Amino acid sequence: MSLALLIDFGSTYTKLRAIDLDSAAVVASAQGPSTVTSDVTIGLDTALAELQSQKGGLPEFRYRLAASSAAGGLRMITVGLVTDLTAKAARLAALGAGAKLVGTFSFELTAGDIDDIVDAAPDIVLLSGGTDGGNHKVILHNAQRLARSALDCPIVVAGNRNAADAIAGHLRKAGKKSLITENVMPRHLELNIEPARQAIRQLFIEHIVHAKGIDRARARFDAVLMPTPAAVLQGAQCLADGVGDEPGLGPLIVVDIGGSTTDVHSICNGHPSHSGVLYHGLPEPYAKRTVEGDLGMRHTARSVVDEAGRDAFVDEAGLNAEAVETLLRRCDDDVQWLPQSAGEKCFDRALARCATRLSVTRHAGTHETVYAATGPVTVQRGKDLSEVSTIIGTGGVLVHSDDAAGILSAAMIGDDTSLSLRPRAARVMLDADYVLYACGLLHTVEPAAALAFGRHALQPL
Repeated sequence: MSLALLIDFGSTYTKLRAIDLDSAAVVASAQGPSTVTSDVTIGLDTALAELQSQKGGLPEFRYRLAASSAAGGLRMITVGLVTDLTAKAARLAALGAGAKLVGTFSFELTAGDIDDIVDAAPDIVLLSGGTDGGNHKVILHNAQRLARSALDCPIVVAGNRNAADAIAGHLRKAGKKSLITENVMPRHLELNIEPARQAIRQLFIEHIVHAKGIDRARARFDAVLMPTPAAVLQGAQCLADGVGDEPGLGPLIVVDIGGSTTDVHSICNGHPSHSGVLYHGLPEPYAKRTVEGDLGMRHTARSVVDEAGRDAFVDEAGLNAEAVETLLRRCDDDVQWLPQSAGEKCFDRALARCATRLSVTRHAGTHETVYAATGPVTVQRGKDLSEVSTIIGTGGVLVHSDDAAGILSAAMIGDDTSLSLRPRAARVMLDADYVLYACGLLHTVEPAAALAFGRHALQPL
C-alpha cells in the first residue's frame, strides 16, 4: 500500500489523515491537541500514537506533508495606496496566501499607523502601492517609515517596480528582512497577485514555521508547505478544475463556518454571465478567499444576529426574542457550548444559515443600474457567482447538523430579489471528514490522486 500522511497543525487540534494513493481513500484519521505554544511534538505524537493504534503499527509513508494555522495562523498586515485599488489587491493576495489579516492601511502611513502595526505583531507585512511607473512617493514614504520602525518581521514588497531598488536599499540598511516581487497591480485595474502569494508562501516556509516552533518536529514530516487556509483553497481549485484529462466539479464555492469566522472560497472567473452587463472596478481573482471575522457560531454569534436583524433572526430560528437573547448570552459565556434541546438546535441552525448567507453575500458581487447618456445600464461590481454549480460546506456545525443541506442552501439566491450575485442553483456537498486541506497538500505531489481523493471524500447532500 502506497500511503501519504497529511497533517494540519490547527489552532485547537493537530489533525492527521493517512491516504491510500492507489484507492484515493482515507485509511486512518487521528488528532491530538495542538501544543505549539509549549512543544509541538507532544500533540503530534499523541495523534501519531492514535494512528499507530488504528493501524497496528505506524506504516511507512511515501509523503509526509503538513499545513499550519496554529499559534494565531499567518498574521499579516497589508499597506497600499488607494483603498479600492492597490490596497484591495494586497488584501486579496494576502488572503489568497492563507493569511489572517490583522490590519490594512492605505495612503501615507502616519506615526500612529506605525505604532498600530508594531503593536499588532504581524508575521509578515505586504507593502504595495502605485502602478509600475506611476506614483512612487507614497510607497517610498511608507517603506522609509517601516524601515525606521521597531517592526521585526519580513516585508514583502509588491508595488511600483520603479521604486523597488530604493525600497530594498532602505530596508536593507535598516536591517529589515525583505523580499521584492512583482507589483500586485502593475497597470490600472490589472490584478497580478500570484507572485505576491508565492513570496508570502516562501517566507512562510523559510521563516514563519520556525517562528511558530513547528520545525521542532521536523523529523516527523517532510515539510510544512503552506498555511492551512491556502491548502484548502488549493484543494478547492483542484476539485473545481480537475487534472489533465480528468474533469473536476466545475465552478464552486467552499463555505467554512467556524466559531469566530466564516471563510468563503470561490473558484470561478466571476465574469458577467449576462450579455450587456458592464464590469466596474478591480478584477476579481479566479481563486478567491474572504474571511468574515464577525460571522461565527460562538465568539461572534451576537454579531451574526445583529447583522441579520433581530426580528429576521427570531423568525429564522422559530423562537421568541427572549429565548434568542438567553442563548446568545450562553454563547458569550461558554464558547464551547453545544446545543442539546430542539430549541437550541434551531438556534444553531439559524446562526449557521445567517452566517452562510451573509458571508457569501459579502464574497459575491452585485448588479446595479446606472443611468448613462444612452439610457440605463447594468453594472457589475465584484464576482459573479450565479453560475456556480457546487457548494461545499465544512466546519463543525455542518458536520454535526441534521440539516447541513438546509444550512448551505442559504448560500443560494433562492427567492431573494436583491441584486446579489450569489449562486442561483447548485448541488451541495459536505466535507464531513475535514479533508480539503489534505487534498490541497496532496495536489502538490500527486495531483491525480488528490482529485480522486477529494471527489471520493466529499459527501453529496
